[in-house]
Amino acid sequence: MSSVLVVWGSPSEASRTGAVAAQVADRLAAAGHRVDRLAVRDLPAEALLHADFADPAIRDAIARVERADALVVASPVYKAAYSGVLKAFLDVLPQFALRGKAVLPVLTGGSPAHVLALDYALRPVLTSLGASHVSQGWFVHESFVRPEPEQGTHVLDPEGTAPLWELVDAFAGQLPEAVAGRAAA
Repeated sequence: MSSVLVVWGSPSEASRTGAVAAQVADRLAAAGHRVDRLAVRDLPAEALLHADFADPAIRDAIARVERADALVVASPVYKAAYSGVLKAFLDVLPQFALRGKAVLPVLTGGSPAHVLALDYALRPVLTSLGASHVSQGWFVHESFVRPEPEQGTHVLDPEGTAPLWELVDAFAGQLPEAVAGRAAA
């Protein structure tokens, strides 16, 4: 099966975006794909902000992107765009790091007005990095991701996130074809 890197750019350790990304990763793994997870906040901040390509963690993160057949890119929305943490990571990737890869963008946020960040902020960057196909993304409203403080986790509302799972399942189903096309190229 395909290898998928799930990248999320939330600056918070316990975040709604991280919870959504983890569930997307679990769903892709259940569909038979090899899934790797990368929380950008875990990369060394100084190396990331200074684009220190000699840093082993930065080199490893870039190599993980290169090895993946596809990516899920998730971020909270801040000020009508994806997070600065994610932006810093995307900026250290080589110009065509996503060439030949399918990408599924997922955003989380507190206002339906932020849904536009998918098509006007994140999609253009993913396309400029050479993604062969940027799937229809999905915006998950924060009201559908309920914190469970006692357990240190989040619970996703099944009804509110049902459209996301339809997109994830469609993305998972298209990956073998996308990988075959990538191999042929």
